[in-house]
Amino acid sequence: MIVIIGMLAGALWGIRNARQRGGDRKDMAQYGIVGVIVGGLAGLFVTIGLEKLL
Repeated sequence: MIVIIGMLAGALWGIRNARQRGGDRKDMAQYGIVGVIVGGLAGLFVTIGLEKLL
């Protein structure tokens, strides 16, 4: 669940960054995909960390 939330947050963050920099749809898609990857990895590490603590 944490991974999915991280992926969604990363996608929104990436799209917002592309839009602020004046990017077109292709730029927003690329930034969004990179955000999904980064957010998914961050969520994965958070999930692993929580499992190790509990």
